[in-house]
Amino acid sequence: MTVVKVATCQFAVGDDISANLRNVVHQMRVAKRRGADVAHFPEGALSGYAGCDFDTFDGFDWDDLRSATHRVLELAGQLGLWVVLGSAHRLSDANKPHNSLYVINDHGRIVDRYDKRFCSGDVAERVGDLAHYSPGDHGTTWEINGVTCGALICYDYRFPELYREYSKHGVQVVFHSFHTGNASAEQVAAIGNAIGHDHARFNPAATFTYPGITMPAAMTTAAACNHVWISCPNSSAPESLWPAFFVRADGVRIGRLRRNTPGVLVSTVDTAADLYDSTAAWRHRALSGDFHSGAAVTDPRSTDRTSL
Repeated sequence: MTVVKVATCQFAVGDDISANLRNVVHQMRVAKRRGADVAHFPEGALSGYAGCDFDTFDGFDWDDLRSATHRVLELAGQLGLWVVLGSAHRLSDANKPHNSLYVINDHGRIVDRYDKRFCSGDVAERVGDLAHYSPGDHGTTWEINGVTCGALICYDYRFPELYREYSKHGVQVVFHSFHTGNASAEQVAAIGNAIGHDHARFNPAATFTYPGITMPAAMTTAAACNHVWISCPNSSAPESLWPAFFVRADGVRIGRLRRNTPGVLVSTVDTAADLYDSTAAWRHRALSGDFHSGAAVTDPRSTDRTSL
């Protein structure tokens, strides 16, 4: 098969694991009713997102998170639904947890886990993600209906090398989870002021913020340059900086939810579809380090770069 139906899910992710679980369970059922093969959730969807939805993992109820995760596994098996679930993965001793996506198959088993590799923050690990999470060190690939899938999380988008690496491994769909929600109106205004509102007319976006401008644009670029389909869920907790959306492998967005509003967007991936792909003839050469199209010439007037 070459077809996968993806449910890109958004809800107001928060610090209440039980409330997050209710939303995940509800949207899994909606996804299944609407014919999806897989339900894809935002970063930190079950656990909440440290540093944003709650201040610290000090006193975090890991037993509650484990119980909630087992409920998701059980339901995935009952529904026969794949799930890509944002959560936190506890490590040993004093190590900070991973910011993770659990890949759960339609039998209710965890078949792999992606850990966010590029966590935001400074080299001292005192701010951003690195104040709360340990970075991962691996890509994650799996197949649904014979379609090769990969996973990324939020700030990973700033590193296009990750998309290129997945391209080398034949990934056709990327499940890229985000959390750019639960921002105050004051935070949104401050970001806009830092960008400069005189530039707003050149940067149409759901919100005039760095994530609102750059994240959707980067996903469009990543899809078109690598010829991959991309599911982009986000937290809808107000203020959400942009709504969940889905990008076709030619860089065309084919669906989008409403900002600040829970919802499930079902999109059909057909990897056999005849889509525009301007880099098809040369992309694999570029991936192998051959950075030109066509046949290189041997000519002294080519090698002499300082003469007319």
